Amino acid sequence: MKQFTSFVIKEARHILRDKRTMLILFGMPIILMLLFGFAITTDVKNVRTVVVTSQMDHHTQAAIARLSASEYFVVTATVGTSKEAELLLRDQKADMALIPHSAAKRKSGGCQWQIMVDGSDPNMAQQWATYAQAILAQPVGGKSNTLSSASVEGPAVKLLYNPQMKSAYNFVPAIMGMLLMLVCAMMTSISIVREKEKGTMEVLLVSPIRPLMIIVAKAVPYLVLAFAILVVILLMSYYVLHVPLAGSIFWIFTVSSIYILLALSLGLLISNIASSQLVALLLSAMVLLMPIVMLSGMLFPIDSMPEVLQWVSAIIPPRYYIEAMRKLMIMGVGIGDVLREVAILSVMTLLLLAISLAKFKTRLE
Repeated sequence: MKQFTSFVIKEARHILRDKRTMLILFGMPIILMLLFGFAITTDVKNVRTVVVTSQMDHHTQAAIARLSASEYFVVTATVGTSKEAELLLRDQKADMALIPHSAAKRKSGGCQWQIMVDGSDPNMAQQWATYAQAILAQPVGGKSNTLSSASVEGPAVKLLYNPQMKSAYNFVPAIMGMLLMLVCAMMTSISIVREKEKGTMEVLLVSPIRPLMIIVAKAVPYLVLAFAILVVILLMSYYVLHVPLAGSIFWIFTVSSIYILLALSLGLLISNIASSQLVALLLSAMVLLMPIVMLSGMLFPIDSMPEVLQWVSAIIPPRYYIEAMRKLMIMGVGIGDVLREVAILSVMTLLLLAISLAKFKTRLE
C-alpha cells in the first residue's frame, strides 16, 4: 500500500508541476461555463423589431407598447409599408417586423397581425415568433388580440422546470458531460503514453508493484481532479448562471462517479492503442470531442436526427450522462427515474474497463 501511495503522490506532483496542464484542467471549465452561459446562448433577448404603421390605431399603439415593455424585443424603427420593413430585414437592420391588418379585416374575424421574421436562423426565428405571439395574445380591455383569430382563444401554456427558457439550463449538464469525458479520458491517455514515449513505463513495470496498480495509481490523481472540476462546475452553475440543483447532490455525485470511471477506462483504452502523445490527442479529439458535441444531445435533439445517427448516438456515453443530469439537476427527480441511464453507464464502464485491462495485459506480454 505504501508503494501504491508513492506512485499516486508521484503522479500528483507531476501534474501540479505542469502549470499548463493545471491551466487547461481548471481554466477550460470556467471559460466554457462563461461562454455557454452568457455568450453562446439561445435566449430571446433584444430582438430588433420594426413596426409598420400604415394602420396606426390603438391596437397598433398597444402592440408597440407591449413589445417595447418586454425584455425580449426592442422596437428600433417604424415604417409606412411592409415593403420597407422587408428591406430592413434584408439589410440585417432588423430581425422581425410587425404588420397590423386593417380594422375591417380584424372585425371580419381575420388575423390581427402578421409577423415577418428573418428566417436565416430557423430555430431563433421560430422562438421570436412564438414570443411575439404570446405577448400580443394577452387580452386588453377584456378582448383578446390573438394572432390566429379574434374569436379563438389560444391554449394556455405552462413551462415546467425552466419557465424563463434560459439556455443555461440545457447547456450546464451538457458541459459537465463534455468536460469530465475530455479531462479524464484525454489527460489519462496522454499521461500513460508519455511514460511510454520517455521509456519510463518499462522502469515502472519492473518495480515491485503490480502493473495494474501502476495504472490505477496514475488514474487516481485525475479522478480527484475530475471531482474538483465537477464541484467548480456545480458552484458556477448555481451561483453564477443561477441554474437550480433541484435534485439530490448525493445522487448527482454518485452518477458522476460512474461516468468518471467510464471516462478513465476509455482513456486507458486509448493509451493502449496510441503509440505517441500526438496520436492519443488526435484519437481523443476524433473519438470523444466530435461525437460528444454532435451526437450526445448537447446541441441538437437526438429525436430530430436521422435514424442511422440515432443508432450511432446510442453508443455515445455522454448522451446518457447528460440525460441523467438534466433529470437530476433541473427536474429534481429521484434516482429511480434515472435507473436506465445509470444501468447503461455502468455496463459501459465495466465493458470498457475489461477491454482496457485485457489489452494492457496483452501488450505487456
